Amino acid sequence: MVGIYLHIPFCKQACYYCDFHFSTSLKKKEELVSCLVKELELRKEELLNETIETIYFGGGTPSLLSIQEIRLLLNTIYKNYTVVENPEITLEANPDDLSEEKIIELSKTPINRLSIGIQSFFEEDLQLMNRAHNAQEARKCLSVATRYFNNITIDLIYGVPNMSNERWRENLQIAFDFGINHISSYALTVEPKTALDSFIKQGKYPDVDEAVAKEHFDILVAETAKNGFVHYEISNFGKPDYFSKHNTSYWLGKKYIGIGPSAHSFNKTHRSWNVANNVKYIKTIQEGNLPLEQEELTIKDQFNEYLMTGLRTIWGVSLEKIEKDFGEEFRKNLLKNAEKFINQGLLVIENELKKSDSDNNVKKVLKTTSKGKFLADGLASELFII
Repeated sequence: MVGIYLHIPFCKQACYYCDFHFSTSLKKKEELVSCLVKELELRKEELLNETIETIYFGGGTPSLLSIQEIRLLLNTIYKNYTVVENPEITLEANPDDLSEEKIIELSKTPINRLSIGIQSFFEEDLQLMNRAHNAQEARKCLSVATRYFNNITIDLIYGVPNMSNERWRENLQIAFDFGINHISSYALTVEPKTALDSFIKQGKYPDVDEAVAKEHFDILVAETAKNGFVHYEISNFGKPDYFSKHNTSYWLGKKYIGIGPSAHSFNKTHRSWNVANNVKYIKTIQEGNLPLEQEELTIKDQFNEYLMTGLRTIWGVSLEKIEKDFGEEFRKNLLKNAEKFINQGLLVIENELKKSDSDNNVKKVLKTTSKGKFLADGLASELFII
């Protein structure tokens, strides 16, 4: 089972914190969509013997696509690839694009999951981030979307300067009151060369405080647990049966292809990425070529990637898989290097989560503890083989 990711590189305006590839000019939108269609056709051989389980419209802001463009892209996938009977099809959307009319139209397409970039339900936070929507639109779109879609995830950002613990709790409570079944939540981070980075350096904007972010993270973990969510990946909280199948496939190391400028693909042994430039992307595709670069992943790269993704999830890193895929030496090395973090209460070796009630085959996994969760990326990098 594999996934298809479609990168829609357009936004109405630039959020101060964002370092993804996008353009605020929609002039080339029509041309680019026709190139996404062409790339899907050019790459069908890559997944000839595979079945598509998930389709994900990411960006950028995919909700800027018309219903006709969404249908065109989905029809192209169904025409050129083998798709399971009920695939998870996600569309990322911004509240200001989700009028009642648009939501009703979307509900009539094969899209069955909305990922809505709320970020905050409070005006001051949204203005600090330079979001295109306001607090009223954030609430209004959810009151309509929840009537037409059962499977909705929202994004919320914590660690925002001047956001009190109380306001962060209120943000979460509003999400719970809407009956949202999945939340993706990230600390506000300062990426190089973003507007946020520049404003902080110029003293126009307060710097982010890691201690505040850690407090907000702890509140997030506690409040979601109280409300029936499973913390299944560092930044992702879902009620049972509402985990993101598409993103989970990344963390479990499944194959996927990325379509569109800057999109990444992975086939277990190689990683490739498309040029992060709309004009170059369009020109190359129109010439009938693929605008991508590729690297072969060494056995050490594959091991490091598995550690990085595995330690972020509730499934952890399977010691049996390490031995089977990488060899006994890798397993021994990992356990030796992990020992100090186990002693510090940051990592633990546990029984693997059962796949089913009839599964009696007990295997051991290395996982982060609740104390180590917030530090998962740092712990993984300490365990990398360089």
